[in-house]
Amino acid sequence: MATFLLIIIYLAFISLGLPDSLLGSAWPVMQPDFGAPLETAGILFMTIAGGTIISSLISGRVLKRYGTGKVTFVSVLMTAVALLGFHFAPSIVWLIICAVPLGLGAGAVDTGLNDYVATNYKARHMSWLHCFWGVGATLGPITMAQFISEDNSWRNGYLVISGIQFALVIILLFTLPIWKKVSRKRDITIQEETKDLKGEIEEEDNNIKPIKTKGVKLALSSFFFYCGVEATVGLWGSSFLVNVKGLSVVTAAGWISFYYAGITIGRLITGFITYKITNRTLIRWGQIIALIGTIILVLPLPSVFSLIGFITIGLGLAPIFPCMLHETPTRFGKKNSQTIMGYQMALAYTGTTFMPPLLGFMASQSTIGIFPIAIVIFVVAMFLSSEKLNIIMKKKDVYKRNDMSSTL
Repeated sequence: MATFLLIIIYLAFISLGLPDSLLGSAWPVMQPDFGAPLETAGILFMTIAGGTIISSLISGRVLKRYGTGKVTFVSVLMTAVALLGFHFAPSIVWLIICAVPLGLGAGAVDTGLNDYVATNYKARHMSWLHCFWGVGATLGPITMAQFISEDNSWRNGYLVISGIQFALVIILLFTLPIWKKVSRKRDITIQEETKDLKGEIEEEDNNIKPIKTKGVKLALSSFFFYCGVEATVGLWGSSFLVNVKGLSVVTAAGWISFYYAGITIGRLITGFITYKITNRTLIRWGQIIALIGTIILVLPLPSVFSLIGFITIGLGLAPIFPCMLHETPTRFGKKNSQTIMGYQMALAYTGTTFMPPLLGFMASQSTIGIFPIAIVIFVVAMFLSSEKLNIIMKKKDVYKRNDMSSTL
């Protein structure tokens, strides 16, 4: 049963990745169809991101009330309907309206499934889960490009992706009883742990709001800077290569694709490494490797080293996000994990939404040559937040061991 449900979760994460890269792929064709200015895509992106942030913030309460299965079912249904709305949209206004449920649905699915896997499965499954997101994010533009190249119809691309989402909705509907059974087991486990570990810090902080739990703000900072790095490198890396390193647009785009390949392949490999290495160690070394990659970009080296730098950054980033997510129940307890997971996803999307435009504004006032320096600063900020959080967690671990020994 657990294996079958895990397959469903993997499929859900592929479907989560499918719409994420559609707008960028289709916009060059959508723009003249609607007669819209170029920056309209930014408005649509911000609307989707805003909905995602809102749903992530409230997802903790929603998940506790309705359960992960129902929330996932409704959220995927929302995204399916929204994508179908994109297919039929007669104007930009309708696209903006459809962007709202698209964002709301994505945020709830992301938070719910991340918490579910972090609580019920091993660390390797979290890495592979985000690897499957990469599969979806890769298939989305490939599907769209196929329809655009054949009949110049971006609408049919959205229609097909919507159909895939509706197929998943049907699967989720028939698997709702399985979610309920696993959720009941999860609730029993949490109750037993809460009863048996009365001496733990988590139990002492029962009346403290999750956001005020020790270490939560540092975890949120880590997520904010991580996603800021990932999105900023993806958005501005090509411009850096063209304007600073003198590469052609085609070559620069190809080199950035290696960056994303590094993240996807790195997460596949990380799933196997977790058998031997802890999440905290993987997070630390991932940040160090990413920092090495950014330093390679800063140094005045031949252009080919930039490719090595981007691949190194991708490989370094690969384990960080899934391992931080999987650490959430361990760091803050299963009781608060759903709510804190929602906070983390909200800050992650906030970093994705605002950090790239911030660098773009800074670059417009100076030069895109500041790109690698800014990435170094972001990575260092993430590393310091993560290491300070590790210190708090070590103190908590010592407190647990001392408390347990005193009760023997």
